[in-house]
Amino acid sequence: MKTLILTSDAGFDHRVPPPHFENPPRLRAVLDAMADTPSLAGLDRIQARAATREEVGRMHTPRHVDAVFNGEPADHEAFHGFDFDTFMCRGSLNAALRGAGAAVQAVDMIMDGEGEAAFCATRPPGHHAERDRPMGFCLFNNAGVAAMHALEHHGLSRVAIIDIDVHHGNGSQDLAESEPRVMFASIHESPLYPGTGMEDETGLNGNVVNVPVAAGCGGEVWRARMEADLLPKVEAFAPEFIFVSAGFDGHRADPLGGILLDESDYIWAASRLCDLARKTASSRLVCCLEGGYDNGALGRSAAAFTETLSRG
Repeated sequence: MKTLILTSDAGFDHRVPPPHFENPPRLRAVLDAMADTPSLAGLDRIQARAATREEVGRMHTPRHVDAVFNGEPADHEAFHGFDFDTFMCRGSLNAALRGAGAAVQAVDMIMDGEGEAAFCATRPPGHHAERDRPMGFCLFNNAGVAAMHALEHHGLSRVAIIDIDVHHGNGSQDLAESEPRVMFASIHESPLYPGTGMEDETGLNGNVVNVPVAAGCGGEVWRARMEADLLPKVEAFAPEFIFVSAGFDGHRADPLGGILLDESDYIWAASRLCDLARKTASSRLVCCLEGGYDNGALGRSAAAFTETLSRG
């Protein structure tokens, strides 16, 4: 699949109070690992544009958008906290808008025939941000903003968000529960933050699929649950565009999760997601970086995942 890589240097300007796991070196680890991967080194790193207020407002309420737009402190050394682990500093708004903008821009480029798959290497992540609440390191829900852009701007009928982060994407599920044109499907560790994502949470329109796995789950079980319980349901929904919340904190080295995956599992996942996109979505696939907090494992996994997209 012709693969695009979108990023933004603004991601390095979003700082959080130390010590904090979601920090600028995460983005550097991903970009450096991609630069060290020969098949990816020659691909352009497209600097993402900022999403507009209207674009993020398709996913988020006016109150949420106002809170983030007005959340930056005037003091360059200060932080504004929405909760115990979600912060803004001077520079965070631009980073968040370009994170959402990368996903929106990727949709536009793919719909215009400039690519088939895209990986958005940006921060902060997005999948915990609900329609009316920044949380869990996340300010805007990048995948959700892009999904609504595909529906409202490009006139598609059905899209799917598949979440492979070790944590449940409660923000993306919040969107699906109010928007029947969006399917949300997640495989995640449970119990774990944010405490949502039980198997019986299926949405008002049956468009939510949750596949919880226990700590200690290895790659063989994780793949089998994806194959049996997640991918067929997404295929049956027949989405015209597929979005992936690509978190790599299910890696066995990650300090915030207890699943025992490695790079080979993310290679397998990327391959199966490409297959699914070809079957149902005219090879339209946008992947947004979410979690991953051991920088070595994060970089290797993201690079291996993206290299597999490019080989399709």
